[in-house]
Amino acid sequence: MPSKQVFASQDGAVYTTSTGAPVAQPYAAERVGSVGPLLLQDFHHIDLLAHFDRERIPERVVHAKGAGAHGYFEVTHDITELSCASLFSKVGNKARATVRFSTVGGEAGSADSARDPRGFAIKIKTDEGNLDWVFNNTPVFFIRDPAKFPHFIHTQKRDPQTHLKDADMFWDYLSQNPESIHQVMTLFSDRGHPDGYHNMHGYSGHTYKFVNKEGKFHYVQIHLIKDGGAKSLTEPEAGKLAGENPDYGIQSLFETIEAGNFPSWTVYVQTMTPEQAEKFRYNILDLTKVWPHKDYPMRPFGKLVLNENPQNYFAEIEQAAFSPSHSVPGIEPSADPVLQSRLFSYPDTHRHRLGTNYNQLPVNAPIAPVANFQRGGAMTFVSQGARPNYQSSLVPLKYKPKPYQDVKHEIWLGHANVDLSFVTELDFEQPRALYQKVFSDTDRDHLVHNVVVHLKNAKSKEVKDRTLSVFAAVDQSLSDRIASGIGSSPVAPLKVAPASEAIRFKAFA
Repeated sequence: MPSKQVFASQDGAVYTTSTGAPVAQPYAAERVGSVGPLLLQDFHHIDLLAHFDRERIPERVVHAKGAGAHGYFEVTHDITELSCASLFSKVGNKARATVRFSTVGGEAGSADSARDPRGFAIKIKTDEGNLDWVFNNTPVFFIRDPAKFPHFIHTQKRDPQTHLKDADMFWDYLSQNPESIHQVMTLFSDRGHPDGYHNMHGYSGHTYKFVNKEGKFHYVQIHLIKDGGAKSLTEPEAGKLAGENPDYGIQSLFETIEAGNFPSWTVYVQTMTPEQAEKFRYNILDLTKVWPHKDYPMRPFGKLVLNENPQNYFAEIEQAAFSPSHSVPGIEPSADPVLQSRLFSYPDTHRHRLGTNYNQLPVNAPIAPVANFQRGGAMTFVSQGARPNYQSSLVPLKYKPKPYQDVKHEIWLGHANVDLSFVTELDFEQPRALYQKVFSDTDRDHLVHNVVVHLKNAKSKEVKDRTLSVFAAVDQSLSDRIASGIGSSPVAPLKVAPASEAIRFKAFA
């Protein structure tokens, strides 16, 4: 990284206490005599220690290790017939954006090159408020039942007794939840090791809704495709970097932007009408499935560019707080149960990690004026002055709804009270196509190698055999190759229900 000047010579500042009083000797402490005890009256020294003891905020439970930068989102194509969001109202509209990339399962000091999905979170500051896209670098996820999420994450963390990562725990969980196989195969392909945070694609994964001014909506999936293509590391390359430069991803992103080679992504949308959703072979609320591009082509509508490194990582990236519930009129969540769960969970963890007024921190504060009845709380920066703290008839808060907001358009809710873990042959169709039709021979070889490297560390024969049965349900030859690699006997495919018994997406009046 480029060298930096140190201390106050950068800006000519005078060293002070936290209250602004100048300090003649920053490293001195007041004492009784030359060798006596310290004095309580030395506010500077006591404040220095007390602040130091508190300078760490809670680490993110998930996505703890990350990197980030600033830039802008620009509208490149007209999609006003899809969404009435002010941001999309005119081609050429630009909005400031902050992006945080991250690994998922590791701690804050873990390696950037670890085999793991990657977070791809974007905060776009529009004139209607903040629009957060909290995406991943894979188009699918491991689970579709939100009740499983905390347990799943625990299996990616450390064993409570040994405090070590545990291959049996990892594969035991995934093999008991075979709907995860689509994401597992993606993760254990070379895509599981992106070459730096800025050389990967981003995907909404979830289904969202774009709503136009008439109240008509489309289901959508959003894709950010890296200009110039995504790049990946092989297993040996990633392992070497993990030992030699665990912060490789942070460093390469910073140096790329500092050199003026600004990373950019073309932003696309896939659309589906409610009528098409009824006839779709898969449930559009299922996070383990993709929408085939040949049936639902990608339509470009924007550009994301990162052209500015943060001046202070903690203030501008670590304190950045993203949530899919941070949205604007014209963009809405679907009834995807995992997405619905995230709408609560993300702001809840921000209130714990940063405080109830986390949206008042500069990196999170919207450019749109805020007027509501929230008051007080720790670290209130914006008090809203003398404005009433209730819905007053004397000084009312006026809002003219957009035309569509008076239209009751949400009648397509899917099924309630269904078993989201019910597995059928449908759960293996897309993974099978990924292995047999999308992957090259090299991709297939690398997938087998990468799974073998990890699965051979499992000690339980039951866990190994169950995992092999899931892979056999995808492709018997794939399972047999993995079995050979870990020194196990071949196993039969997992028995699952036929596709005809799958829970379909239906209208719900």
